[in-house]
Amino acid sequence: MDPAELMGRYCDGDAAAFRELYALVSPRLYGYLVKTCRQRALAADLLQLTFMKVHRARAAYIRGADPLPWVYAIAHRTFIDEVRKQRHDAVHLGNDRDPEHATAPQIDERDEGADSDLVSAALTALSRLPHEQRQAVVLTKLEGKSLAEAAEIAGTSVGAMKVRAHRGYKALRGLLADREPPVRVATMGAPP
Repeated sequence: MDPAELMGRYCDGDAAAFRELYALVSPRLYGYLVKTCRQRALAADLLQLTFMKVHRARAAYIRGADPLPWVYAIAHRTFIDEVRKQRHDAVHLGNDRDPEHATAPQIDERDEGADSDLVSAALTALSRLPHEQRQAVVLTKLEGKSLAEAAEIAGTSVGAMKVRAHRGYKALRGLLADREPPVRVATMGAPP
């Protein structure tokens, strides 16, 4: 069913429409949140908080518009609020960690078929990117969103999202450049 139609019915008080909308949106939104915060339990909490905020803000929904970018934007802001809260808690609890790194994603290496060193290096490099660049990379490369969709979710222009994504990719290449020694190609008659 069309998400815009479901959202419209939900705004009219149809509880069944909300259940259908949740079933349609929650798996992808949960995946986005897991990739963003790197913690499954936190992502599940953020998913629930997002839908609570959607419920409270349903009167602000523009009828007929695709609700997915709106819901993703709410999820993104919920994530940012959680990051700020964790940084605030880290500072006020006398935590001696640098607040800039207090919310670095936790590495979850459950993919047994992948090179765990490479996965670890890539996730560490991704966590070191500035938030806007990390968000652009996650949305466009990991989530497969178009630049326009990613820009709408992040609340920015397509041009700004393109710049953020480009800078993020460039920064990742730089962070991962020293990971593997360069491959030497031996030619006939030349020493390797």
